[in-house]
Amino acid sequence: MADVYKAAGALRRADEAPAAAEGQTQARRQLMSAVSEQPLPVARAARRLGIARQGVRRIADDLVRDGLAENLASPGHRTSPLLALTAVGHRKLDAITTRATTAHRDMAEGIAGSDPATVREMLRRLTRQTDGWDSARPPRCTWPAGRTGAPPGRATRATRPSPEFGHWFDRHACPALPTLPQ
Repeated sequence: MADVYKAAGALRRADEAPAAAEGQTQARRQLMSAVSEQPLPVARAARRLGIARQGVRRIADDLVRDGLAENLASPGHRTSPLLALTAVGHRKLDAITTRATTAHRDMAEGIAGSDPATVREMLRRLTRQTDGWDSARPPRCTWPAGRTGAPPGRATRATRPSPEFGHWFDRHACPALPTLPQ
């Protein structure tokens, strides 16, 4: 996984140049790309990008202020407008994408079997498979109700609430944690 994170960081840094050449930041480009195919509420765009909704809201407001995006009424939720690119926003994103495509082609030169469509599909599949992983994990073990110490749901191997319950996990099966040594 470290290689994926390292590659993501390198690509993010490399993508700053095409965005900057068009007077944008990588963060603005990412949000513009996220809403380019269909208008989305900011919260959904944030989830799609894997970042905090509050940060995306600020960037969305900046894009709207600069005429690159607009807020549309949402038929399903009147307090969460849909963020959509304007015609100017689509042209700006197209210009950034053209620059980035050239740069990506240059970056991939000489890499055997470098098929961007295959890599993109593999990354999308990895994302789909891992998106729901956190909710599919077994629940964390908690201390018995009414006991003092770490709040329920916060107990881990390193945070035992008191010596009295120092080996509580050892006496109670906990699928999320291994048995603690005596």
